[in-house]
Order: sequence, then structure tokens, then C-alpha cells
Amino acid sequence: MLPHMWLSALACQWRGALCALLIAFATPAAADDLADFNAAVEAAMSHHRVALGYLRTGNVDLATVELEYFRDAWRKVTARPRPAAFDTALYTETMLDISTRVVTITLVLNLGRPDVAIESLSAIRTSLSRLRRAAGVTVLADCVLDADIAMDALFALDGQTDWDSVSAGAESYRGTLQRCDGNASPDIRNQAEFRRLIDGALASLAQIPKAAETHDGDLLHRLLIELRAFDNLLAFRYG
Repeated sequence: MLPHMWLSALACQWRGALCALLIAFATPAAADDLADFNAAVEAAMSHHRVALGYLRTGNVDLATVELEYFRDAWRKVTARPRPAAFDTALYTETMLDISTRVVTITLVLNLGRPDVAIESLSAIRTSLSRLRRAAGVTVLADCVLDADIAMDALFALDGQTDWDSVSAGAESYRGTLQRCDGNASPDIRNQAEFRRLIDGALASLAQIPKAAETHDGDLLHRLLIELRAFDNLLAFRYG
């Protein structure tokens, strides 16, 4: 059976209760509750990112601990009223999808499928981004998601000789990182860790025109490895 099919089967027993719960909390809150909602989501996603990092390095035991923290924090998210900025149907669909995944990820790990757990955790990030973008809500995490996508496209050019595409990909990634810098709140923007990641990546990007001009594939490879490391850390900390 395909992974998504048996994941759905595992979730089936929980769906009725979750649906009832989410409908109960679908009433809108005051507009200024959006900031509190975003803060609650970020508190949960801080554990999500750590759990995902552990799974990607094969440490299932520590990932399971973080998933427990994530589950507890996500309950606080679903206990909040729906912010008025969000469409009722999309909000309910998103919360149901994520709450179902939260319940079933541990079951999936117990079945020895960390790969499916990684896929499900990544889908949570995408679902939240879709909800916020549909409402015109801007948060740093969604820009970091865009940066991941731009970095994937740039990294795929490693070893190729299409230098125009390399230059265009580098400019796309640079523009996205600069947008993320602008989207960050002042307290995050001034953090030493955030500045190290953003400024370090921009410094590496500044050397790509030299690699493109001289057709230096070795230099490009080294720069892309540096950029991938910065991007992974940016996603781990702020994505």
C-alpha cells in the first residue's frame, strides 16, 4: 500500500473527533488575535523544526521527544479562536489536516517509516504557508520556505555549464534572502545568528558572478555547498 494511503487509514479513526473539535473553534476572533495566533504557531513550529532535523539525521528517539512537545504546543493553537483574517473553510481544512498529521506521525514512526514522517512534517509547513498566503498574512517562515525552493533550484545547477542560468538562479536566491531580511521583525533581524546566516549567504552569492565569468565550476561547487549549509540552518532556525 502506498505511504499516503496507509497514513490516511491510520488517521481515519481520529478524523471524526478532530473534525468536531475544529468546527467548535472555527468562530472568528478579534482581528488583533492574529498576532497571538502567529505566536502560538511559531511556538509549536519551533519543536516541529527540531523534530524534522532529528529525523533527517536518523535520530528517531530524540525526534519522538520533540514531537511530543510539538503535539502539546499544537493543542494550544487549535484551542484558539480562528483569526478573522482567515477564510473559515480553508482554516478548518488546514487545522484538520495538521491535527490529523500530528496524531498519526508517531504511529508512522512506530511502524518504522521515518521517511513518511518527514514527508508529513514537511506538508505541515506547506499547509500553514498556504493558509497564511491566501489571507495575505506575511511571516518570516513563509519567506524562508521560498528561500528553500530558490536554493534547491540553484543547487541543481551544480556541475552544469549553463552559466546564464547560474547567474539568474543566484539573483533569484539573493532577492528572496533580501526579502526575508525585510520580513523579519526588528528583534530577529538584529540577532547575531540571523545576521550571520543572511549576511554569510549574501557574501557567498557575491562571489558567484566571478565563478560565472571565469566558468570556474570548482568555485561554484564550493559556493553552492556553503549556500546549502546557510539555507539548511536558516530553515532549521526560522523556517
